[in-house]
Amino acid sequence: MSSDFASLSLANPLLRALAEQGYTVPTPIQAKTIPALLAGNDVLGCAQTGTGKTAAFALPLLQRLMEMGTAKSAASPMTKPAVVAHAPSHGRAGAHGASHSASHSASHSSGSSSASTVAPPRVLVLAPTRELANQIVESFETYGRYTLLKTVAIYGGVSQFHQVKALQRGVDILVATPGRLMDLMQQRLVRLDGVKALVLDEADRMLDMGFIEPIRRIVAALPKPRHTLLFSATMPKEIMHLADALLTNPVKVSVTPVSSTVAKIEQSLFHVDRPRKQMLLEHLLESEKATRTVVFTKTKHGADRVARKLTSSGFSADAIHGNKAQNRRTRTLDRFKNGSLKVLVATDVAARGLDVDGVSHVINFDLPMEPEAYVHRIGRTGRAGASGIAISFCDRDEIGLLRQIERLTKSRVPERDVPAMTARPELARQEAEEADRDAERPARGSRQPAQRGSSSHRAAHAPSTGPVKKKAHRGQEPSRGSRKPAPHASRDSGSHGEGRSESRTAASSHTPQHRHPTGIARRGQSSGRAR
Repeated sequence: MSSDFASLSLANPLLRALAEQGYTVPTPIQAKTIPALLAGNDVLGCAQTGTGKTAAFALPLLQRLMEMGTAKSAASPMTKPAVVAHAPSHGRAGAHGASHSASHSASHSSGSSSASTVAPPRVLVLAPTRELANQIVESFETYGRYTLLKTVAIYGGVSQFHQVKALQRGVDILVATPGRLMDLMQQRLVRLDGVKALVLDEADRMLDMGFIEPIRRIVAALPKPRHTLLFSATMPKEIMHLADALLTNPVKVSVTPVSSTVAKIEQSLFHVDRPRKQMLLEHLLESEKATRTVVFTKTKHGADRVARKLTSSGFSADAIHGNKAQNRRTRTLDRFKNGSLKVLVATDVAARGLDVDGVSHVINFDLPMEPEAYVHRIGRTGRAGASGIAISFCDRDEIGLLRQIERLTKSRVPERDVPAMTARPELARQEAEEADRDAERPARGSRQPAQRGSSSHRAAHAPSTGPVKKKAHRGQEPSRGSRKPAPHASRDSGSHGEGRSESRTAASSHTPQHRHPTGIARRGQSSGRAR
């Protein structure tokens, strides 16, 4: 292993930036990866978070770009206009991209006019989340501060206007989330014909988020030959198949066993019923003397609820998840980094890309649905060789999830006894109100009893005037005011993105189709279209 960064043949501007950050000795993943990348090899890297993985690919890529020159110098007024990389518009992404193209036609025209004089990015880094994309850009800018190389991040959740303008001014390194990049490709607002190196960071997370098809379409738009790097914290079979399709004779670098947890993280588990989780969380935040804590929940609504209860109990807490606006998420992360926010409640969207030093505790309020996410969650603490504490809550419904985690990590999580606790008055009041609301809320699919005076109540208690006609004679129009009952459509139909054909099939196999005599479906009747 190399004793210092100078022995890795890095350029002086990079060594100077590293020295200012206090980095002198490379981590194992850096010592193994940097020489392979400088030699021009494809790399398949497996390393846990907090091991210096970003610097392992950022430093050699910066050096290779320095040898080529900056984007502005690489572009020549005599360069012929290159074909703008784009993807065919179909499916949901196609419709979304088309909606953007009309509102940004001016940006498109200006980008096309300058395509012959502004060089496209030569390094493309794909990341699963906005937070991770910003962290990668920050690393490139930190290590490349004494170079003239330019880095830009593009991701969804914000307007694309400034991102497009940045691309039109020229960029050397483009860090993108697959969704936003596909949008800009479909609008022909980004050029990828000059990409010399492709990096897929946190590839397993992108696979979990359903980005495998966008990745394949993006890769199909890139030129060949190219330098390809794939990094992942875990190496399931699906990632190995993807690596086989993208990489050519890669150098395989692994510094930790697949799906292992960091040894310096002290793990523990509480078997606790769901109603007592909040009480236990507040008890631990006080008794454990947690200085900076990340709490993970299963849902966005759950994150907001936990943060709201912590705040009402006097804790400095806030939530971050995909429904939060990007500027709100950025402010929350900044407060957490500078220490003004002590507890960050998050969904798995923050499990990757949350690079904050000094996280003392990670608490799994809910166990993750995917066992691999457990490794990524607790990796928020114990970073860069430091120690950390990871605590998990498990109720009766989560026993199966716990067994999956233990099978993946090949170890049992040590159990602790739930301490004696007394609920705060404010927390007890909130829990009682929630219990009352849950008791009053009817079960899903059940009918509420009709209130006195309502039309359904009057119909149910109206005197019988004779046998009820079940079916009108063929060809007979129903009388005015008599309406056929609409089929019971699930409130969530279409909310999970089912295809139109699947909705039609389900409707035809379970519920007869009732239509208005005019042939037009009545309002409120499911049409099978995903909402």
